[in-house]
Amino acid sequence: MPPARKRQRAYDPAKTRAAVLAQFGNVRVAVRTLSSGQLAAPAGLGDWTVRELAAHLTMALEAVSRGLDGPEPTTPALTLLDWPSATAPHAGEIDEGVHALALANPDLDALYERTESRFTERLPEAGDGRLLATRVGAMALADHLVTRVVELVVHTDDLNAAVPGLDIPYDRHALATCTRLLADALAAKAPGASTEVRVPPYAVVQCVEGPRHTRGTPPNVVETDPLTWIRLATGRTGWQTALDDAKVSASGERADLGALLPLMS
Repeated sequence: MPPARKRQRAYDPAKTRAAVLAQFGNVRVAVRTLSSGQLAAPAGLGDWTVRELAAHLTMALEAVSRGLDGPEPTTPALTLLDWPSATAPHAGEIDEGVHALALANPDLDALYERTESRFTERLPEAGDGRLLATRVGAMALADHLVTRVVELVVHTDDLNAAVPGLDIPYDRHALATCTRLLADALAAKAPGASTEVRVPPYAVVQCVEGPRHTRGTPPNVVETDPLTWIRLATGRTGWQTALDDAKVSASGERADLGALLPLMS
């Protein structure tokens, strides 16, 4: 008999909405400070420039506005735990859209202002259960907003890595939400209870088939910080590299997560 499917974690819709706007605002403030030279530099993501990465961040919100503009889908909704693995096949489509968006919008701050205005105008009238058509399938608005938080946090980290000294801050709830969803996605991908993955202070999940732990210190433990976990889960950092750099600790014969990562790219 296959293992029972992991129950999806509940996220407070009001806090999620606030986290989306807070993290988008953090990015917008930072993007305003970038020089033309910094914007033209490589972003470290394929052939994207920093300008293209900055433009891509607006797509996180615009995807919601566009979905709310369209008719409500009648197809079954994709769940949050299915979303991370559903994104990879659309990388080429996203790449083309980013190049076109950056080319058509030389004034990034105007693009950010327009994007935020559309989002804040459309969002209050929409219910959390409203289905939206997204690139990967229909999703409930509340769930889709959680994925927007993940996109914003992951690409905030990409911007910080691409521009030395930029140091865009992370909204605490946004960072927590991103960490938790990606931890839950690991537990869904490798169901079990033999290994405990700890990402303090935001997430603890059990995963990997094997003897179930019931009391005391688990025999297999992985622990890391939120940003390292996010980088591992999205392929920004390799498992062995994180171990070698002492960014992650892993003890026990079932604590090697290398074959399970990344969860999305």
